[in-house]
Amino acid sequence: MTVALEVRTDSWPIAGGFTIARGSRTHAHVVTVTLREGPDTGRGECVPYARYGESVEGVMADIEKMGPEIERGLTREALQQAMPAGAARNALDCAFWDLEAKRSGVPAFRAAGVDTPHDMLTAFTISLGTPDKMAADTAKAKDRPLLKVKLGGDGDPARIAAVRQAAPDARLIVDANEAWSADTFAENMAACVAAGVELIEQPLPSDSDSILATLERPIPVCADESLHTSADLERLAPLYDAVNIKLDKTGGVTEALVLLEKARAMDFKVMVGCMLGTSLAMAPATLPAQQADYVDLDAPLLLERDREPGLVFSGSMISPPVADLWG
Repeated sequence: MTVALEVRTDSWPIAGGFTIARGSRTHAHVVTVTLREGPDTGRGECVPYARYGESVEGVMADIEKMGPEIERGLTREALQQAMPAGAARNALDCAFWDLEAKRSGVPAFRAAGVDTPHDMLTAFTISLGTPDKMAADTAKAKDRPLLKVKLGGDGDPARIAAVRQAAPDARLIVDANEAWSADTFAENMAACVAAGVELIEQPLPSDSDSILATLERPIPVCADESLHTSADLERLAPLYDAVNIKLDKTGGVTEALVLLEKARAMDFKVMVGCMLGTSLAMAPATLPAQQADYVDLDAPLLLERDREPGLVFSGSMISPPVADLWG
């Protein structure tokens, strides 16, 4: 039976906006893929990211080019060679996983080797701003067990101190999004040590992170923009202590699971993170997140509204997705 491809774009408003070191956003622009085979439907969502040279229009065009191949019987396994890693392949890969689950009756978790999925604690993101603004935002979220603090370079010691004062009992991780430099690394690291931060994401630009091999790392440092697929791990091993697996970078669940297994074998700590999308983008990421040290899949909590049905959040705990959403 022929599999038909549908592609569309959707825009979801962000509650209060979202700011990181590279800029601010008011909406999450996503691309949604639907694969139809008879009565069965599989869906996937991706978030094109300009940092990696992606746009909504370009990603949609790359996906639509695969339509004839899909009609001729392209499989999820063959997709891994047919497209490069990135957002476009992610949406298709996740839609294939969902379609396979729907037509077989075997949940995606079981197909991935997880018999009984468990609830997961997600980090909750504090957007970049002035120390006073970040303290005010943190005060509203101070009862959440794990906060992820966006930093921006200059002024970060004051930001992290303000956040810690506003949430004295929360666990903290920080994400600099490549905004630190070799000159500011030591001062910013010391501020994080003083605040009891337990993980620092991507402090330096990916094209100059080799200097991490020479810097003191009293807090584990996690690769995000420097990591895309399992092929990157050998280079990163001397530089980083942890890796952030995102499906829009790996090109889907299939490679994410390969990356997870290899990272574990190399003794990396593992975070499973996300771009700013809906529950349809988060749901497939809950597969590798079952084995992660850190989970950062809070994007639906940052939107004004989400897909229905969406993931179920109880505070910062995420329940595995229902089949009507994905998998």
